[in-house]
Amino acid sequence: MLNSLLYSHLYAWYEANHRVLPWRETEDAYCIWLSEVILQQTRVAQGMEYYLRFVSRWPRVEDLAAADEAEVLREWQGLGYYSRARNLHKAAKMIVESAFPRTFEELRALPGIGDYTAGAIASFAYDMPYPAMDGNVYRVIARLLDIDEPFDTTAGKKLFHKQIEEILDRDHPRLFNSAIMEFGALQCTPVLGDHCETCPLQSACAGYAHGTAELLPVRKPRPKVRDRWLTYHVFLSTDLNTLIRRREEKDIWYHLYEFPCEESNGLEDERVRGERSIELTHVLSHQKIHARFILHKVQKMPEIPGTICIRWEDLNDYALSRLTLRAIDKLRLTPPN
Repeated sequence: MLNSLLYSHLYAWYEANHRVLPWRETEDAYCIWLSEVILQQTRVAQGMEYYLRFVSRWPRVEDLAAADEAEVLREWQGLGYYSRARNLHKAAKMIVESAFPRTFEELRALPGIGDYTAGAIASFAYDMPYPAMDGNVYRVIARLLDIDEPFDTTAGKKLFHKQIEEILDRDHPRLFNSAIMEFGALQCTPVLGDHCETCPLQSACAGYAHGTAELLPVRKPRPKVRDRWLTYHVFLSTDLNTLIRRREEKDIWYHLYEFPCEESNGLEDERVRGERSIELTHVLSHQKIHARFILHKVQKMPEIPGTICIRWEDLNDYALSRLTLRAIDKLRLTPPN
């Protein structure tokens, strides 16, 4: 009875308030899979542009599989967490060798696909009764049931999964998952403000009743952020060539291109000789990058192992990190076309 009441209020809210998003207007498993990978750790407003670009350039999974990894990374540029793009491309190659997975287990076996993404694809593409647990759903469930267990621990994930399994509308899983995810994105937001007072689920919300909604969900303590110091050398010749290298180390920005780089235990106070230099700070999930970019205008390029010489105007053909793009802008060099 409680679930029926929850469904009726939730679905009425969803009908009146949901956003029209292209991946919701299709049952094409490829498009749904693509959107779910792009939207991992990415806001819809930012992910939309990338989704439309990928679908336009590679409308079928066969097209994506046939692309070079460098092309995929280039289109992903600026979205971060580049392992998602590499896994996306790897999975596309696996799919075209057989067929698009149609079960949760087959979806889960793809590179980069965890329980949440497999459940979301199974639900949205095939209307199968699996929960789609993103951050918005964790927040809604934590508040509805007043759960103060950290949701990002092994025990917490197990607890939340058990609770969502009990609430899931098995007759309409696609609608339920869409509605509860959208509810978390638009109504049950991280900062509630006056949303609780207008919430259609208020009478069923234990967090509201106990005055704890604003404190939920609970996360485990964040790991300490590691500081790193990188010095980049931007060589620019009189005929407008430059040097870049591809990162081959299993580290941040794997397989992205960058200017020749040195890592140290700190940026020296004295300026390394060059035309000019800038310093930037770039924060990743567990690392804080302190970077210095030094511009060297030269007649002839130095010979640096592992680098390639390219036209400055061709930089746009290579996948670069957001940090490198910021540096190019800050150095006030003519940006790539």
